[in-house]
Amino acid sequence: MTRDMVGYGGKWPDMAWPNGARLAVSVAVNFEEGAEQQVGDGDPQCERIGEVISVVAPGVRDMGQEQIFAYGTRAGFWRMLDALDRHAIPATFLMCGRAVERAPSLAAEVTRRGHEAAAHGWLWRPQADYTSREAESVDLDRCIAAIAKACGIASQGFFCRGSESIWTRGLLQERGFAWVSNAFDDDLPYDDPAHPGLFVLPYALDTNDMKFFHPNGFVRASEMVEYVNDALDVLLAEASQGKPRLLNIGYHLRIAGRPARFPAFEKVLARLAGLGDQIWVARRMDIAKAWRAATHA
Repeated sequence: MTRDMVGYGGKWPDMAWPNGARLAVSVAVNFEEGAEQQVGDGDPQCERIGEVISVVAPGVRDMGQEQIFAYGTRAGFWRMLDALDRHAIPATFLMCGRAVERAPSLAAEVTRRGHEAAAHGWLWRPQADYTSREAESVDLDRCIAAIAKACGIASQGFFCRGSESIWTRGLLQERGFAWVSNAFDDDLPYDDPAHPGLFVLPYALDTNDMKFFHPNGFVRASEMVEYVNDALDVLLAEASQGKPRLLNIGYHLRIAGRPARFPAFEKVLARLAGLGDQIWVARRMDIAKAWRAATHA
């Protein structure tokens, strides 16, 4: 794959989102609890990133880490889902297949409330770990099937932890996916010439609550709120100059779902709702559809 270091080259497409705004915002909620690697689930190792770095020896079951993840679906899920309702914000839930299989009623509630269920891999792991196309294909189909069974829909989009493999986009194209988000290189969607019909909707790791779990990241909820507000202010200013833009804001049930970090979710949703038609807040599948209509007419 040839790396494209130029992109749009400063020549942005002249387009507006469906409500006339130039700035689209995607709120993504990661639904991966129960799909992280745990020795107790038969995986070779336990996930080490949590509230603290795991001190349990490799190959030994880490029940504390299991419980840290379980908080996300047992408690954080409902707090965050209700907040989306209060502020009338549509979101995309990035769902790992094993997480959905373990809590299908929760996955079904997501789509019942009007949010998007996108594929996030079978396990919370990089697709780049796969050593064969066949092995990756089997797990991708397991994820797709789990979501379809729980939610009654076919996922249109995909994003995995870390990096795709060299086979990922071909597998997604074969299955009719509309968008992929393993890209951190632009403020706008773009085409993948090697996989026609598959739009790339870049994601972001800075406007993302995972930075609460990193030493160079957020400590207090207010820090993430201020950071996202700065991003909004910059992109709104560029949008006012006629430049189309996309802002991605990522959350996790076990992270922003905790009481002390929940304001990082609630207050950002309130800001988005308060901006009205200055922005277009949409599910990722709707962003992909709107982008196709505006740029591929």
